[in-house]
Amino acid sequence: MVKEDNPISQVDEDEDEKESSNGGEEEEEDDFDEDEDEDEDEEEEEQQLPVTSESRMRAERARMEGIFHRISSERVPLRVHDVLIKGNNKTKESLIEAEVEALKNATSVQELLQAATIANARLQKLDIFDSVNITLDSGPPELPGTSNVIVQVVESKNPLTGDIGIFTKPEAKSWSLEGSLKLKNLFGYGDLWDGSLSYGWDQTSEVSAGVSLPRFMRLLTPVMARVSLLSQDWLKFSSYKEQALGLSLGLLSTKNHDLAYNISWRTLTDPSQMASKSIRRQLGHGLLSHLKYTFKIDRRNSSLRPTRGFAFVSTSQLGGIFPDYRSLRFIRQEVDLRYALPLGFAGAALNFGVAGGVLFPWGNGFLNTPASLPDRFFLGGNSSPVCTLGGPTSLLGFKTRGLGPSEPKRQVKTNSEDTNSDTSERDFLGGDLAVTAFADLSFDLPLKVLRDSNIHAHAFACAGSLTKLTENAFQDFSFQKYRDSFRSSAGFGLIVPTKLFRMEVNYCYIVRQHEEDRAKTGVQFSFSSPL
Repeated sequence: MVKEDNPISQVDEDEDEKESSNGGEEEEEDDFDEDEDEDEDEEEEEQQLPVTSESRMRAERARMEGIFHRISSERVPLRVHDVLIKGNNKTKESLIEAEVEALKNATSVQELLQAATIANARLQKLDIFDSVNITLDSGPPELPGTSNVIVQVVESKNPLTGDIGIFTKPEAKSWSLEGSLKLKNLFGYGDLWDGSLSYGWDQTSEVSAGVSLPRFMRLLTPVMARVSLLSQDWLKFSSYKEQALGLSLGLLSTKNHDLAYNISWRTLTDPSQMASKSIRRQLGHGLLSHLKYTFKIDRRNSSLRPTRGFAFVSTSQLGGIFPDYRSLRFIRQEVDLRYALPLGFAGAALNFGVAGGVLFPWGNGFLNTPASLPDRFFLGGNSSPVCTLGGPTSLLGFKTRGLGPSEPKRQVKTNSEDTNSDTSERDFLGGDLAVTAFADLSFDLPLKVLRDSNIHAHAFACAGSLTKLTENAFQDFSFQKYRDSFRSSAGFGLIVPTKLFRMEVNYCYIVRQHEEDRAKTGVQFSFSSPL
């Protein structure tokens, strides 16, 4: 059969026919020639085999290039015949099917490739698989233009993970020991169970446990529930301790939107018996029940050292939605806007931002009602304003809760003449209207070893204001008083960014402060994390 397809053999047969038509000269020589031709044909066939394999490879490569060219230049119709799931020994198949549902709706090769990429990312985001592979295979021969999708998952070999660490906040002179445990996919629904413990030697301690479900009934977003016991010590700053036992329910969580409901029983105490009059009025029990909505968009190229892009966060809280007379009723709104502008030389970039927040009670007699103390705004601390994002909090050079409305602490008399030794200590009360702004110029240092480590320098300026609006204080509000309420600072420093946090060594100069503020000109250290 090879000879029939071989052009050389066809040529030999034609020559034999011509020779036989000329009278059959010298038959013995013809027989010898035919044998010689057959040997040559066999040798040519043996030499042609490797050429055929190479040509097949070239043809296959050309065919694949043609397919890629067609995919990139025109729409190629394709329908998904079936989605096959493999490797899910514990995970419910319905969970994986829900995450890859978009694959079945693809009508072309381009849509299928895009849907496969998104499905892979969504399965990885569940945090219950070590690896996820999605393969596109041809469909049944009797159904042309179809494809089978194979989803191969490898479940986590160790579903129980944990970590522990010691953290410090130099601006608050506090240390904390934090640890957590996480159990993945206990019931096969992608459920994540976690418990955490944070013990602060000087300020905050918290014990909490929670569960997260990526799919709950027909909801398309994850549902989270968390129980926590929180204890915070603010005796040094505001003469009170806070304890709260609460439940938090995450109702909506997407890339840009987050909606949660929180309810907690909160207790404020003063073990020192030194609290000011305004603080003592806030002591006791209270029911905190509020709905919190957050919109966030972050288009910066980095959260630790942004050089281009912008970010915006808006947080709205509505408190008092639980029908109880002890429920704290308030409306709280925060906004934070950042922008990074590259300057085009020495890696320099200008970051500037403005943040603001307002808090107001609602209900009967709200004009005369003070806002809840823990829900008020407090400014100060050495956290980087470039790194942190979420509202008005940081003001470099000022201590934690180191500015704003304040009152002298209670004076305890030991006898008829003597009083406590220090009458200058004050309780910072927080404010109902807070505004902060900053500008930060960052640039590379001339040494190559520092540039390679991303260690750079910066110069900054900060300003902020914290005022009171409740209890009819807004009636005395004026532009002149509001302008005089601003504090400001400026300075320069060295920044060492890492994968987890941003360390700064800054020299801060206090440009403007009030007499009762806690601020200091000098060298300060800060550790900030975007998490």
